[in-house]
Amino acid sequence: MNKEIQIALEHFSKVIESQLERVNKMKVQEDFIDYGTTNPIIIGICGGDGIGPVITNEGHRVLELLLADEVKKGNVQFKVIEGLTIENRIKVEKAIPDDVLSELKSCHVILKGPTTTPQKQDGRPNIESANVAMRKELDLFANIRPVKVPDQGINWVLFRENTEGAYAVGNQGINITDDLAVDFTITTYQGTERIASLAYDYARKNGFNKMSLITKANVIKTTDGNFLEVCHKVAKDYPEIDTDEWYADIMTAKLIDEKRRRDFQVMLLPNLYGDIISDEAAEFQGGVGTAGAANIGKRYAMFEAIHGSAPRMIEEGRGDYADPCSILRAAAMLLSHIGYQNKSDRLTDALDICTFEEKKIAITGRSDGATCQEFSNYVMEKL
Repeated sequence: MNKEIQIALEHFSKVIESQLERVNKMKVQEDFIDYGTTNPIIIGICGGDGIGPVITNEGHRVLELLLADEVKKGNVQFKVIEGLTIENRIKVEKAIPDDVLSELKSCHVILKGPTTTPQKQDGRPNIESANVAMRKELDLFANIRPVKVPDQGINWVLFRENTEGAYAVGNQGINITDDLAVDFTITTYQGTERIASLAYDYARKNGFNKMSLITKANVIKTTDGNFLEVCHKVAKDYPEIDTDEWYADIMTAKLIDEKRRRDFQVMLLPNLYGDIISDEAAEFQGGVGTAGAANIGKRYAMFEAIHGSAPRMIEEGRGDYADPCSILRAAAMLLSHIGYQNKSDRLTDALDICTFEEKKIAITGRSDGATCQEFSNYVMEKL
């Protein structure tokens, strides 16, 4: 056996060992936290970098307005978490600095702004995405992204598996030789079962009767094939929900088909396809700047804007004109998750009025539009 193969086998062995250890942890995992018996509920506010602190501050303001009485009663507590910046992460060469991770773990739910991820060959350390690291560290296995455009008949909810697939060990690929590079994709029975169960349970509780499973199982036969097999097993417990299958490439086409896209309701996808297709889906609502996402685990939950940190806006002095809609949508999902559904509905309704109906002021990202704070004030007036 030549040296390159031996090194690759040793590397692959470590990847497999870590994933088997992860499977064992999932087998003994406790049930979901009960927010009804949690007092106080600690909400972390983590700005990230780029435009992250700008928009997250507005989400914080809105949450404080809506939860003012609960804070006074001692039922809710806010904690501002600094330090999840690209500068700090590069300094310690970690996706999440240890002190920041400790602060995150002291919270129950987190409202998080976007973070910058260095790319290979951009002159910075090739550290892992802070988002990917947070999802793994807090075991936030479900990424949930709703997309709703009433006048186009669109009412979708995308459930993206968050901790496996191509992203699970995305920084652990190996250059076997100068000519051959290999990455890994991960699928486990436990990881698929829990995301499928959550998606089908959500569909049942929210009156949806159709589930679409989206993979490339015709080509990625083992991991995607296992994902489908487990999802269909879970589906047997939900006979009232019709389940169909789509290949990821065809789904991207059908979402722009005006007739067919009205048929979709809940979509269940492995990590990579979920990332791509949920961004495409958000475009129908006005772009990724308008969409929030929930990242749900059994102990922790994190709610975020799904767009990037837009460093160019900061460089050009336009940070104050960033669109806060995504983080405000995420804040509404946070309120719902911790049991304040009425407050969540109020915020969602206010956002719908400001963005779809009245449109008295608009965000353009430049000085010809409203500032981030001005738009948030407009939403708060509606509350």
